[in-house]
Amino acid sequence: MQAFPKDIYTEPVGYSVNTLDMLGPLRRMAGIWEGQKGLDVKPKAAGPKKQVFTERIELQPIDPQTNGPQLFYGLRYHTHITKPDQNKTYHDQVGYWLWEPATETILHTLTIPRGMIAMASGKATAQADQFECIAKIGDPTAGISSNPFLDYAFKTIEYRILVTFLDDGSWSYEQDTVMAIAGQADPFHHVDTNTLTKVGEATPNPLALEAIKKPS
Repeated sequence: MQAFPKDIYTEPVGYSVNTLDMLGPLRRMAGIWEGQKGLDVKPKAAGPKKQVFTERIELQPIDPQTNGPQLFYGLRYHTHITKPDQNKTYHDQVGYWLWEPATETILHTLTIPRGMIAMASGKATAQADQFECIAKIGDPTAGISSNPFLDYAFKTIEYRILVTFLDDGSWSYEQDTVMAIAGQADPFHHVDTNTLTKVGEATPNPLALEAIKKPS
């Protein structure tokens, strides 16, 4: 069990306002990225269906966040996915990637506009080339919540995302959403994979921009 301090109110002092310098393994995800060869394996009545997709994801640094003595540095993100040569949204997702340096913990939150939210967690060193975050149904600190229909028909019981940083500066992910589908005896693995290439740099967080503007 993780040990917590007795003083749960006093905030840390002397931390950096420059989030981009303090993101640990998440530093290499900051910026604007695109991937043209994503693959989605989704459930259909006739069986699993494969769908190629294109993706754009923007990850921008936020100011440091505190819960009393707890300190996070993070990235706010928006993912937008379409089918090739189409404008209609195939998948939309927003949330945060958070890094807690004191415990080397990564938190990944996600919200999708079909009535589902989740928070996954994992451990990694600041120099890690790969990490995994996991959420499970019923977990009070890394769990999943869905609207009543999804909970009945396509209940997500586990979510995993494995992020790998590549030598050319790109990064890839393998995402497995394990679902209990009504009428099916075995869990279904809804798998998504993609490799993302940077198309734009991140903008420093507001506190960092303020520090840059101050005269020396």
